[in-house]
Amino acid sequence: MTHKNQAISYALSDSAIAHELGQRLEQLRLEKNIDQQTLADELGITRKTYRALAHGEGKMVNFIKAMRVLGELEQLDKLLPATTFSPIELLKLQGKQRQRARTTTKTSSKHTHSPPEEDLDW
Repeated sequence: MTHKNQAISYALSDSAIAHELGQRLEQLRLEKNIDQQTLADELGITRKTYRALAHGEGKMVNFIKAMRVLGELEQLDKLLPATTFSPIELLKLQGKQRQRARTTTKTSSKHTHSPPEEDLDW
């Protein structure tokens, strides 16, 4: 069961990317000569759950556990590398660092509610 790795690109759907990552995990397992049941036992999951993971349908936490058990955890750092800034850049960004994202809404005269004068009780 040799799987030809497919390049991950925008042309692939999210499901296809998850499936590709699962297949790469399965290839790592085979290269390490570990059977599915043994790996599943080390992960604390069932063999059925591992098979789902190998098909891109598992939980991320199980994927991380599998990478750890297979001795390939450092590969995850390449997935989303940490961004590093110099101390000067950090000082410049401190006031500008985003804490949350907001949706933008358009305001129009319809949406600015000021009650009619007759509704005021005071």
